[in-house]
Amino acid sequence: MHQLLADIRACRLCADRFAATETEHAPRPVLRAQPSARLLIAGQAPGMKVHHSGLPFTDPSGDRLRDWLGLNSETFYDETRVAIVPMAFCFPGYRKGSDLPPPPICARTWRRQVIEALPKIQLTVLVGGYAQKWHLGVKTGVTETVTRWRDFSPAALPLPHPSWRNTAWLKRNPWFEAELLPVLRTRVAEVLA
Repeated sequence: MHQLLADIRACRLCADRFAATETEHAPRPVLRAQPSARLLIAGQAPGMKVHHSGLPFTDPSGDRLRDWLGLNSETFYDETRVAIVPMAFCFPGYRKGSDLPPPPICARTWRRQVIEALPKIQLTVLVGGYAQKWHLGVKTGVTETVTRWRDFSPAALPLPHPSWRNTAWLKRNPWFEAELLPVLRTRVAEVLA
C-alpha cells in the first residue's frame, strides 16, 4: 500500500488537462487509506479548498458528511480505520465557475488497485453519482439510487453529495434524514467498533 500511495501522489496524468482549466493548477492527489481501514468513503473529487489543504472534506461538505456519519474529525481522519478514496484524486478545475467532473482516467488507472489494497472494508459509503455508478454498476441518477439504499445495504450505502447545493434536495426528500441516516450512523458505529 505504501508504494501504491506514493505512486498515486506522484501521478501527473492530468497535468495538461488541469493547466488548461480556469484555475490553471497542477495535480495534487488527495486520498487517505491504509490496509486496516474498515470504512471506505468513496467521493467524487476534491474541491478547491481540499486541493489547497491536502486533506479530504476540509470544507462545509465535510462538516455535513461527518454529521451524517456520526463521526468526529479525529475518527473521520484516522486512516487506519477510515479510507477516503474519491473517484478522482485531484481537483478537476472549473469551467465557467463550476467544478468539472472527475476525469475518468483516474479511476481507470488507480481505482481497482486501491480497492484491492483495502481488504478489511466492511462498509462503503458512496457519495454522489460517480461513485455510485462505479461501485454499484447502476445507471440510475442519484435520487433513484439513494432511494433504493436498502438494496445495497449492509455492504454499501449511497448518499447524495453533502454539498450546500443539495440543501433543496434534502428538503424534498425528508425520508433521507428520517430513514437512511439513522441506519448509516448505526452501521458506521458497528464497523468502527
